[in-house]
Amino acid sequence: MKCVIISLAYLKSKRVCFGVITKGDPMIRIKSAFAIGIHAFPVDIEVDISDGLPQLILVGLADTSIKEARERVRTALKNSGFHIPPDKITISLAPADIKKEGASFDFPIALGILACHGIIPPEKLAKHIFIGELALDGALRPLKGVIAITSGFRESSFVLPAENGGEAALAKDVSVYPVKNLRETVEFLTGERSVEPLRNIPYKNMNPSSHLLDFSEVRGQQAAKRALEIAVSGDHKILFIGPPGSGKTMLAKRIPTLLPPMTTEEALEITKIHSVAGSIPQGSGLIAERPFRSPHYTASAIALAGGGTSPRPGEMSLSHGGVLFLDELPEFRRDALETLRGPLEDGYITISRAKNQITFPAHFLLVAAMNPCPCGYLGDTRKTCRCSLGAIHKYQSKISGPVLDRIDIHIEVPALSFQTLTSQEPSESSSVIRERVCACRTIQRSRYRMRSYKTNSQMNPRDIKEFATPDMQGRKLIEMAMKELHLSARAYYKILKIARTIGDLAGCEQIQSEHIAEAIQYRSLDRQWYG
Repeated sequence: MKCVIISLAYLKSKRVCFGVITKGDPMIRIKSAFAIGIHAFPVDIEVDISDGLPQLILVGLADTSIKEARERVRTALKNSGFHIPPDKITISLAPADIKKEGASFDFPIALGILACHGIIPPEKLAKHIFIGELALDGALRPLKGVIAITSGFRESSFVLPAENGGEAALAKDVSVYPVKNLRETVEFLTGERSVEPLRNIPYKNMNPSSHLLDFSEVRGQQAAKRALEIAVSGDHKILFIGPPGSGKTMLAKRIPTLLPPMTTEEALEITKIHSVAGSIPQGSGLIAERPFRSPHYTASAIALAGGGTSPRPGEMSLSHGGVLFLDELPEFRRDALETLRGPLEDGYITISRAKNQITFPAHFLLVAAMNPCPCGYLGDTRKTCRCSLGAIHKYQSKISGPVLDRIDIHIEVPALSFQTLTSQEPSESSSVIRERVCACRTIQRSRYRMRSYKTNSQMNPRDIKEFATPDMQGRKLIEMAMKELHLSARAYYKILKIARTIGDLAGCEQIQSEHIAEAIQYRSLDRQWYG
């Protein structure tokens, strides 16, 4: 029997894995990424193996979930059949001045360790970006916000969990290699296994799916329907005021049936927001329908605006591109309602932290509903209001003037009579109204084709002067309304924007006095209720 003696110095210069002595690279660099908000940031993961006490050191401003990767990675490597010698392993996440969060670096860290031991050729790692969380058995768990990451890197190749493959490949100009576990990844990188890449999965569903709700089910309320058509056509915020059971919520829930179909760019942006929030079912692909969010009135300011230790989008961002319905508006907390101010004007919300600022899109159609008083029957012919003047004033004052001023349209929704409820007269369906809405939106897109916005509600004062100047009679009418109703400058501009939308629905290039008159009636509640 032959006896082979291997010196200690020789063993230190080699790496032993699967019982085979191989030569490794002492330092490996591997590319990864993570999302801050809905924006992707690249991270270089450097793995170095040196002599010293067996330990795994993580540097680079990592949060607790990343620091816990030390145990997940060691156990996942062991359970995948990779026996790593007990060395000193140093892992650096660069750039070091940006805080990293989440468990998406488990996967690249494990691959970097394997490459340092010669299991994976380093040149193979340089071709891809790796993200993924490891289970203790070496399987890859799905991640949140994957499409936000892949869409931020054009002309790139990703290796990531198989359950995220379809979502990740929705981004343009990227190649996605979906893998299930660590063992499969090593075989793919060493050429022992072939993995077909996913590229640019098309957005097939360009139209909303069929809705179970329809406007033909709403009886009466012609004034409210007209106001709602104007609101959707010009993207104007609207407030319904009426007693309980008058149909405010019924009207609001049918608004998605009137909204125009989304473009691919809109669908991608909305999907990114919901992916970061973790509200997309795995494998569902791009969101095909505009969101409709209806938070309860007990929602906090953070729930509406977003935030937290690791900032996540709130209801306002989750309703981006769709509808945010606030039922029982005065019952919301005052500080929660005040967070609406900025997004209603700017279309985005910025969450500031000590180290950075995160901006989420928040351009939504605000639809609010409220009772006229605490008991709900002020002005109702069916029941007598039992509220005192003080109670009514206190209830209505829960909505601050600045918030109310930012809502374009205020419309009363009165109680319906028995004859109206039981009427068999057919009502317009959602598809008929939607055709008019889409035609109106087409006019606006053509008008603002050289602008950054596409709807009348977003016009700035300069464009209002160019596109929304009324005729002489209309000018006199709005001047009289300003004096009599004590309207603010913001209300003045909103009347002109609403009048522009009414003119577009009527097919008129010039805003006429009847358009101004109809627009003014949607602001009359400023004096009646809050004057």
